[in-house]
Amino acid sequence: MSPRNALNGAQVIVDYLIQEKVPQVFGLCGHGNIQFIDALYERADELKTISVHHESVAGFMADVYYRVSGRPTATFTSCGPGSANLPISLGNAFLDSVPFLAVTGNVPTSQFNRGAFQELYRHYQADFPSTVRSYCKKVFQPTRGEMVPLAIRQAWKAMTTGRPGPVVLDVPFDVFLESAAEEAPNAQAWNGNISSRCGADPEGVVKAVDMLLGAERPVMIVGQGVRYGGAADELLKLAERLQIPVAASASGLGAIDCNHPLALGLVARAGHYQANHATRQADVLLAMGMRFDDRTSSSWIPGYSFTIPPTRLIHVDIDPEEIGRNYPVALGLMADVRTFLRQIHVELDRRADLTKRADARKKWLAQIDTYRKEWDKFVAPGFSDDTTPINPQRAALEIDKALPENAILVSDIGVHHNWLLSFCKPKRPDSLIGSMGFGPMGFGVAGVMGAKFAAPDRPCVSVCGDGAFFMHANVLGTAVEYNLPVVWVVWNNYAYASIRGLQRGYLGGRELATDFHDPITGARYNPDFAAMARSCGVEGVRVDRAGDLGEAIRKGISANKPYLIDVDIAADINPSGAGIWELPGLGRSKPGIGTQYEPT
Repeated sequence: MSPRNALNGAQVIVDYLIQEKVPQVFGLCGHGNIQFIDALYERADELKTISVHHESVAGFMADVYYRVSGRPTATFTSCGPGSANLPISLGNAFLDSVPFLAVTGNVPTSQFNRGAFQELYRHYQADFPSTVRSYCKKVFQPTRGEMVPLAIRQAWKAMTTGRPGPVVLDVPFDVFLESAAEEAPNAQAWNGNISSRCGADPEGVVKAVDMLLGAERPVMIVGQGVRYGGAADELLKLAERLQIPVAASASGLGAIDCNHPLALGLVARAGHYQANHATRQADVLLAMGMRFDDRTSSSWIPGYSFTIPPTRLIHVDIDPEEIGRNYPVALGLMADVRTFLRQIHVELDRRADLTKRADARKKWLAQIDTYRKEWDKFVAPGFSDDTTPINPQRAALEIDKALPENAILVSDIGVHHNWLLSFCKPKRPDSLIGSMGFGPMGFGVAGVMGAKFAAPDRPCVSVCGDGAFFMHANVLGTAVEYNLPVVWVVWNNYAYASIRGLQRGYLGGRELATDFHDPITGARYNPDFAAMARSCGVEGVRVDRAGDLGEAIRKGISANKPYLIDVDIAADINPSGAGIWELPGLGRSKPGIGTQYEPT
């Protein structure tokens, strides 16, 4: 303990985390944070410490932990390169609006600007905050012990209010040690009673209902603001109440059960025909908790994903900066989407004209059913392909069929993610988890362990590319050390296949630095991932037939221990859909189904 029986800076932070009911922290030791680790040791019966083998892994685990549990947690890293490994996972959480608290160590204040070991000092003393300002919501750097109580409570508030996001608390070594306070701030008093679930302008709610009821071809499209905002029940109720079909961005898939008759599926460059063709023809489009990024919007080229205008857009988001960023709005409302949807239902309760345009809605839904049948016919051949290496569309189908209804599928970044988005059908908001903003490789490799900490009784499966898994194979050791029964399905196509696809599509097949091969024979090369897993104490198997993949996944889940499945996947097939994507200066892709819609 510190003098006068006060808590030191590290103890204040740990106590505050315990008050906020953080069950565990993820991190890696270093000389700059050993005092913080010592404070964790003192409270080990109340707050578990999970040690990883790479700092970005800690961030990915904290990120997915929140996506599954809805509760923020924390990471700890040391000064210099330790914390410099963290911005990849910080940036991922920031662009996907996921909160976690990153406690980073720094050099002692008495050594500021002296070029101490691992100090970033060439531009400004102890300048780690400048490194991460673009990667997180806010940075706090207390330089005296007495500043820590204020910093920790403000950091937690910044992280969890408004549009959520990661926050960095950068603490010099001596500040961890200095007397800070006789007790930590009361978390409940400071932050426990704050709600950011703001409602929309009441007049705007009335106008939104008028627009929806007056529409002949209405569509709702949802992003992850609906999923992680807890608005799925209200969304389903509205869809069924007004018979409005629901499309999803890649981040919104699962907000409504993909098997529901009103679920259209994915709007994107490789999106489903019924989804893209409905949203680009809609007369009124209600978008909630989504960003209209380039992949969802077919690079904002009219007639592929959207045609705004003449489509009249209602855009609802908790962050007003996203409203009107890429499309003009007929109505823009800053609101928490769950609160907004509840307001809509209250307004509908007052209305007597809910059957208005009912015949037009029936005609619209029947029309959409014809698009769905065209899509089903377009994709049918891939589901029965039994070639080796495995057809990637068939692989996605087998993975989806093998997963129990309560499973959590955490996808990494790569071409496999596009296949999963197209052909997996999540039934609940936390069924399929992926990274859609920053897109770092390793997110799913590590994040699946965070999912397992959040939901220990649910099967947790990562589908990750061979490139991403090789980058972060250290996770095998962590899974063994903490006895985490997670399953890795390594989508092994012997290449950075999504980028090689761009070289083939845009650069005339001029391929370089995108595949893995033996320098002498030219044969495709990768390590034996199954053997690598076994060397770490993880069960590892190899699958090269589509018919064996589902059984391997079921066996991996039932083993109830860390398990890796190395799957030989064809790399020469890329997912295709109703949208397009443009690389400015190189050209546009072509839709696999349908043509550019031109309103009459």
